[in-house]
Amino acid sequence: MMAADSAENTLTESNDDILSPDDLSEVLAAGTKESHDKAENSPFVKDFLRGRIKRELFKLGTTGLYHVYSAIEEEIEKNKDHPMFAPLYFPSELHRREALAKDLEYFYGEDWESKISCSAATRPYVDRIHEVGRNDPVLLVAHAWTRYMGDLSGGQILKKVAQRALKLPPTGEGLNFYHFEGIHNPTAFKRLYRSRMNELEVDAETKEKLLDEANLAFKLNLDVFSELQEIGKDIKEEVQDVGFPAHGDMGGDISKCPYYAAKMAVSGNTTYACQFARMLLRQSTVQVILATWVAAIAGLAAWYLM
Repeated sequence: MMAADSAENTLTESNDDILSPDDLSEVLAAGTKESHDKAENSPFVKDFLRGRIKRELFKLGTTGLYHVYSAIEEEIEKNKDHPMFAPLYFPSELHRREALAKDLEYFYGEDWESKISCSAATRPYVDRIHEVGRNDPVLLVAHAWTRYMGDLSGGQILKKVAQRALKLPPTGEGLNFYHFEGIHNPTAFKRLYRSRMNELEVDAETKEKLLDEANLAFKLNLDVFSELQEIGKDIKEEVQDVGFPAHGDMGGDISKCPYYAAKMAVSGNTTYACQFARMLLRQSTVQVILATWVAAIAGLAAWYLM
């Protein structure tokens, strides 16, 4: 068994990895791009990114995630010694079931388990995961990659939007799902995970099967989003718009994406640094903070000149 006992001790494995288009991680990334775009531009996700979140809908979404991750992690535990999954076994770093249970207890109370159920759209997702775990554990790689890497990539943005829109405590209650306490460097961990994936001995046929399964996982997830969007139409609750524009509002131009601009700004690109600053200034919350800051500076200058 190639156990992943401690990610912190092995992050250096892939610091300088050179990727090939034939690597499994790259095959999955390129082959699921269309599915990823569909999910990202679904009405539910776009509303989420804009901060248009209804508390009851967020609770239902958390419930759905609990059922999905319970299924994934149950099957992972059963197959943790499988040679095609053992290198990707990171329970302390990645597993989300316990974190989601804490969130559900926060939203529903101590008897939360008696108040939740698996929705009609979530059930096929859960059933598929169990089917894969029983009959073809290799395909668990596709489900783990789709979920965990997605959570690490976009989770922090969603966490901040949800925290502001739902006025959740700054101490993190209700948002444990987004906090990976066992991972101190998400970028390095994703690099390690990708390296482990690419070391798996998979032939072309298996890669194709994994790609099909990853696209199916996106489709099943999109079905859950669609269900939540429909349910949300009947939920009356005041929400506030505190989010960022979704990719679908940018006419297909990724350079207009705030997350892309932020990434480029951090890398030292001054053009994108300016663009990101302009995007921030269009946010009402940032405008209020900036106005307060300017007023404070003006007051300090007036006091100094007196």
